[in-house]
Amino acid sequence: MIDYPDDPIVAEIRAIRKAHAEKFNNDLHAICEDLRRQERESGTVYVTRSPRRIERDLHSDVASENATPVPAE
Repeated sequence: MIDYPDDPIVAEIRAIRKAHAEKFNNDLHAICEDLRRQERESGTVYVTRSPRRIERDLHSDVASENATPVPAE
């Protein structure tokens, strides 16, 4: 793991995350279920979008959303 200089905001988030995980005995299923419960009870509308297909440029290793495939010869 990369060790970054101490950042009080990051330290606070990590402490909150650690306390939340310990509350559920580090059981990932229970942690995620609790987060989903919090989302439901918050009243906030969450949107999950479908993944977008990204076409690859056949002349490059870089993916491009606007790449036009070149027909095979």
